[in-house]
Amino acid sequence: MKVIECNQVSKVYGNHHAVDQLSFTIEENKITGLIGRNGAGKTTLLKIIAGYLRKTSGEMNVFSEEPFNNLKVSANMIFVDDQMNFPTALNLGELLKAADSFYENWDMELAKRLFDYFSLNPKQRHDSLSKGMKSTFNMIVGLASRCSLTIFDEPTTGMDVSVRKDFYRALLKDYIAYPRTIILSSHLLNEIEDILEDILLIKDGEKYLHMSVSDVKEYAVGISGEGTIVNQWTKENEILYKKSLGTGSSYVVVKNDFTESMLERAKLAGLKISPVAAEDLCIYLTSKTNGGIDDVFDRS
Repeated sequence: MKVIECNQVSKVYGNHHAVDQLSFTIEENKITGLIGRNGAGKTTLLKIIAGYLRKTSGEMNVFSEEPFNNLKVSANMIFVDDQMNFPTALNLGELLKAADSFYENWDMELAKRLFDYFSLNPKQRHDSLSKGMKSTFNMIVGLASRCSLTIFDEPTTGMDVSVRKDFYRALLKDYIAYPRTIILSSHLLNEIEDILEDILLIKDGEKYLHMSVSDVKEYAVGISGEGTIVNQWTKENEILYKKSLGTGSSYVVVKNDFTESMLERAKLAGLKISPVAAEDLCIYLTSKTNGGIDDVFDRS
């Protein structure tokens, strides 16, 4: 079943296309990572999916319905980010009780166990928490709600490393026990790639790629060695990133259009073939130049 169907969706603010003719589908019971640089349009896209924003053009269906101001979508979806608003008159313990009456699949036992594990005080109020503790409480609400569509937009803002690791593990364990469709937007792809099934990479509001994590890891290869030999072997390939290693050597990342036999011949020619981490690949694909920051200092 397709939980999300996005067809040529755009969101325009004046002359700026925050989302530009974006098309993709997301199947049920998958964890998808939404990846992109600041300003790429991730939050705008997620708010359109959640029904918080009206698209400018195109077609967006969530649970086969237009999501904007849609009660069905709202009842089966939760949007977790660092801007979540809760009634200021209620303390944290009361907020959990209110959530129990609001979310059909709410698991109060899980919420309380997580609440105690992260040492939250039920008498505190949400607006008095530190940034990291707010994110932790929001995460608890997102997990315990067990909504059919759960959206986490940069959910670990302010969390320290150990809490982030606990969050990722809690998310994965609960997802395995209670599968649902989860979208996780994050700048920290190296931290989350092990729990993702698919990656949706966007750049300047446009889809750059949408594929499984395993396919992303095979998308490109790194080739390093003597510069002239590297250039000879990569002249017909799409170059995603390149840098000089000094002493006439260079490192180039290219789209992996090689056969196994071609890669073996490259090794025999003295080249080193290496895999490219998913996070590095996403950085290279969304960079303005093939040389990255080095191009700022290269005056040749």
